[in-house]
Amino acid sequence: MQPTSPKSPPILTLRDVGKTFANAVVALDRLDLEIREGEFLALLGPSGCGKSTALRLIASLSEPSRGEMVWSGDARERRNSHAIGFVFQEPTLMPWANVFANVSLPLRLEGIDARAAAPLVAAVLERVGLADFAKTYPRELSGGMRMRVSLARALVTDPQLLLMDEPFAALDEITRFCLNDDLLALWQALGKTVVFVTHSVFESVYLSNRIVVMTPRPGRVFAEIAIDAPYPRDETFRTSAEYAGYCRKTSQALAAAMAQGARA
Repeated sequence: MQPTSPKSPPILTLRDVGKTFANAVVALDRLDLEIREGEFLALLGPSGCGKSTALRLIASLSEPSRGEMVWSGDARERRNSHAIGFVFQEPTLMPWANVFANVSLPLRLEGIDARAAAPLVAAVLERVGLADFAKTYPRELSGGMRMRVSLARALVTDPQLLLMDEPFAALDEITRFCLNDDLLALWQALGKTVVFVTHSVFESVYLSNRIVVMTPRPGRVFAEIAIDAPYPRDETFRTSAEYAGYCRKTSQALAAAMAQGARA
């Protein structure tokens, strides 16, 4: 699978979007962003720059204070059903329910009966490598496995757009690398549009075909970097001069964004 073309149509466009909270903190200001069909987009920036706020606006968990968010026709028709899946920083699993019950929750909330839901849940657990853990409880799982459950729950409704808010930040490096590889395999197999929030230059370069570098708060787009390396990506890419070059370019853009924020 090759990187998404810059000409891929946007499913969502944010125009001059701002978000000010009740305590007068301005999280986002003049944010202009396109999310293109089928791409893997990374939002990269320092902590507190509004990355997570942007995700919550996209997911309709919050409303912008100004500006507009324009969905394409097909996305607009679907967004009020199950067009969006969200993976949070923490797995947020129900501790009293087993893996199968946790993953089936979005289907139950949509009124899908257990008999119809069962094959959907089983299929997505197979996708994330948890088919043998359906009856296991969260307390019996490792951190990486709990995050797989969270990912399965986000995918079980077959969303058009998958939003991921620093999902692997708390994991050890070996587990994080493994989940990065598994996530790319899922993205290629399922053809979803992914927006992935991270503060890791290395993770953003490895995963995405486009990186949006954001300024410190109030967050806005400082730079866009296309990662033109082909997929699938593996350890060969991670240790290549090409990868190192993209990391250097992205690090320089992030440093420049931080410096601009310090002068503001």
